[in-house]
Amino acid sequence: MNRKIYYLSILLAGSMLFLHSCKKDDVAAPVITFSISEETINVRAEETIKIEATVSSGGNVSQAWYINERVVSNNNVFEYSFDTTGTYAISYKATNNVGEVKKQYTVKVAAPIRVGGSSAFVDTLFEFLPAPGQFINKAPGNLESAKGIVGKTGMVSLGAWGGYVIYGFDHSVANKDGNDIDIMGNALPEWSEPGIVYVMADDNGNGKPDDSWYELAGSEFGKAGEYMRNYEVTYFRTASANDDVAWQDNKGGSGFVKKNNFHKQAYYPDWITADQYTLKGSWLKSKLNLSNPGYVTNLPHEWGYADNLTNANGGNKVDISNTVNAQGSKVNLSAIDFIKIQNAALGDGVGWVRCLQKLPALKTCIFQNNKMI
Repeated sequence: MNRKIYYLSILLAGSMLFLHSCKKDDVAAPVITFSISEETINVRAEETIKIEATVSSGGNVSQAWYINERVVSNNNVFEYSFDTTGTYAISYKATNNVGEVKKQYTVKVAAPIRVGGSSAFVDTLFEFLPAPGQFINKAPGNLESAKGIVGKTGMVSLGAWGGYVIYGFDHSVANKDGNDIDIMGNALPEWSEPGIVYVMADDNGNGKPDDSWYELAGSEFGKAGEYMRNYEVTYFRTASANDDVAWQDNKGGSGFVKKNNFHKQAYYPDWITADQYTLKGSWLKSKLNLSNPGYVTNLPHEWGYADNLTNANGGNKVDISNTVNAQGSKVNLSAIDFIKIQNAALGDGVGWVRCLQKLPALKTCIFQNNKMI
């Protein structure tokens, strides 16, 4: 229904008083549509955000865009790039003489993609924390071996379940179509020691792996009885170097990392001063076959793990697109800066990593993007 508003006008002419009314139609409140409807926007620093507000009705409308209550634009287009990481509030307000329309966005700004380096190999060792094992406290299970992978091929033992190593690249590794990283191992056709791969983006831009780790889901991910998240194992210091290393898990299990006659040094890492330490992560059911003591096998899983024989050169290619968060939900990362390899099997085997190498590969790898070179 068209409403009418009557205005009272008073005109004085001598001693005469004239009264008359005038009619005016209402103007509707603004009707606005936005080019980005999602209320949360994820970008990297220095990437441009562009949002357009289209006024479909409302007559003469005043518009304003704000960042944390600071006006940055007075037209219908918001176009801006953030220089630093963090969480920001973007708001929009359109007003006319009848009403107003508001829109709120939350912008999460991650660190920019680093493009300075060009090495195909990892560039920096950040942490090496193996579980007890037959090669720990000697090559290839010591800190020197872990450092030996930086910038070239090398070998490092991760010990029993949960042992891990963390490296960084000299540039951000982009998430492109297909596999992005090649991890070399020493697996054999009937002996694999699967390691789960985790990746991290340098969201806060400080060059350290202190943001969120994301697991790369492999072929066993989510399979009941074959895969388990939030697994923990505690290892206990031995009284002497000749003793087996006891362990207990958070599921009521226990056992020993057993000594053998070929490696007689202490298996508990000698640089760990505590009498016990706990490792946490995801668990894979081992395919260890002990039925023939003279020929023990541990068959590989289908795909997605380190030191898990799947191609001719012993390498394992992984795809950043397979990232999942701590709740097991898929995450879309545009690039990563850090990588973590963790032994995922619990048994009489040792986790290994020989070479971490970004694709496209150098001559040390014989596969590139799933094609022979």
